Amino acid sequence: MATIKTHPSHRSTTGSHLKIMNQWIIFTFLWTIASSNKIYKNVALQGRATQSTNYETLSTATNVIDGNLDSEYKHGSCFSSKSQPSPWWRVDLLVSHKISHIMITSRGDCCADYLNGAEILIGDSLANNGNNNLRCAQITSIPQGATETFHCFDMKGRYVNVILPGKTGYITFCEIEIYGVPVINDECCACAKICSNNDN
Repeated sequence: MATIKTHPSHRSTTGSHLKIMNQWIIFTFLWTIASSNKIYKNVALQGRATQSTNYETLSTATNVIDGNLDSEYKHGSCFSSKSQPSPWWRVDLLVSHKISHIMITSRGDCCADYLNGAEILIGDSLANNGNNNLRCAQITSIPQGATETFHCFDMKGRYVNVILPGKTGYITFCEIEIYGVPVINDECCACAKICSNNDN
């Protein structure tokens, strides 16, 4: 049987193409990560927070959007409602955002299980205090003092709520980080592939 041999120049060309393709894949992957980190910022930091009830002056709604991940309640950077039916917390992001993911840090001193069954809601409506908006995720549990990530797959909304629906109890946690981009800036990025407004 005749043996078909490949000319060395063909092998060299094929190898070069594969090398270039691999380099392009790596470049694209790194560019995507860099672009994602550049565009999606913690927009909760500029938000306006409120809650259904306030357990005490130490535990105001704004504590959990101060950028401080301290999970010790007595240090004054956590929030807690009073015990009530369907307690909730809400932040107004001031304009509608496309939200990639949300990170929540539970209390480290106690009470992490108070978040079990809570829902994260996103939308543009304030009907029922924003608690009729669509659900991004349900919190099964977060270990004490830990931070968990919940992916919202680019849901859009101005308001983000955390509610314990259908239960009487407390809702308490120490930080919420909301990573997104204003909808108007997102549309600009889709056209120009950059978003200079988010450089600062």
